[in-house]
Amino acid sequence: GGGSLTVNGNAQDAVGDTMNGGSIVVRGSVGDTAGYAMRGGEIYVQGNAGYRAGIHMKAYQDQQPVIVIGGRAGSFLGEYQAGGTILVLGLHTDGKPAAGYFPCTGQHGGRVIFRGDVSAIRFPDQVTPHPPTEEETALLRPLVERWCALFGGDAEALMDGPFTVVTPDSKNPYRQMYAAN
Repeated sequence: GGGSLTVNGNAQDAVGDTMNGGSIVVRGSVGDTAGYAMRGGEIYVQGNAGYRAGIHMKAYQDQQPVIVIGGRAGSFLGEYQAGGTILVLGLHTDGKPAAGYFPCTGQHGGRVIFRGDVSAIRFPDQVTPHPPTEEETALLRPLVERWCALFGGDAEALMDGPFTVVTPDSKNPYRQMYAAN
């Protein structure tokens, strides 16, 4: 459930702050902290996202929050992410990496998926970048298709990737830092 909102242009900071459901479609770019602590719903951004998109994002009961960014994201993408999916398509980035500095810092759940070359992105030691599994490919396909339906584009061409999925490293979890003694 939840309502839907379309912004025909750019949106400022904190789009979808603590969002629980519904959808937000931005026909432009968003400022900093898009999807802050969101627990459900979907945010689709045609352009770029500022710093700290998806910070503290978490799944809640059966809800899996989603952010799809058409361009690139600023630094600290998915910081302290606990659940849900962030997909960065990396379109029209003028040769810049799809994310700024320190993506996935403190990530202890969920996944961040990048389309394109991620060799210029430095990930923290506590996460594992890997090619998508069949299950992860099945998860990202409808997100790519929905983004293309909203903003135009060839979903099949985008699905050619390459994609990189970043998930917390279960051998070295951040969770231990936050556990009560």
